[in-house]
Amino acid sequence: MFKHTGVRRTAVGAAALAVVGVVGLATAAAGDDEVGSDGVDLSVTIEDLAPGSLAMSVAAHDPVELAEDGSDDQARQFTAALPTVTVSDTRTAEQVPEGAYWAVVGQASDFTSDAAGSFGAEYLGWTPHLVSGPGGDVAAGEPVSSVIGDGSGADEVGLEGQELLVSTWASEPGSWGVTADLALRVPTDTPAGDYSSTLTLSLFEG
Repeated sequence: MFKHTGVRRTAVGAAALAVVGVVGLATAAAGDDEVGSDGVDLSVTIEDLAPGSLAMSVAAHDPVELAEDGSDDQARQFTAALPTVTVSDTRTAEQVPEGAYWAVVGQASDFTSDAAGSFGAEYLGWTPHLVSGPGGDVAAGEPVSSVIGDGSGADEVGLEGQELLVSTWASEPGSWGVTADLALRVPTDTPAGDYSSTLTLSLFEG
């Protein structure tokens, strides 16, 4: 489980490079006599290059609908795939504090139904997969199981603040994509109904 102590949520801003000064000149025809001349002062402001940044984005998607798959005597199971989450780090080594690292953390809210009540995020698990990027010092998070075990032996239970993607202080600049297989396992006597939850993904740097 991700430790929030001493860790700040990353806010990213990018500066724009502005170049102003477009000049048109008329070309004198051959053989014309010059009858006068004047000068036009030019000026341009060149801002500092935009600094490198650390940013996260989620691929465009419709609401993720979990479908029943893999139910057994212990639980009813519903599965889906998480849209690809991309983290890009364009900072140079000089811009990254020594010992810094970052992580994408998932936090699910309770599943609620207007007619059937609610149940907690401890019933939702995932198995993250790195789908693009150099790997190395950036890796997908560990599998997380529902509180009703699925036999995977996952150490963590419930999406109540779990790492989806994490770096170490030694990671190089790059871009990484990660997804996850979602698995919701609820008791077999869970009341029928349409349930909804929000899975919040946050990028932290520490």
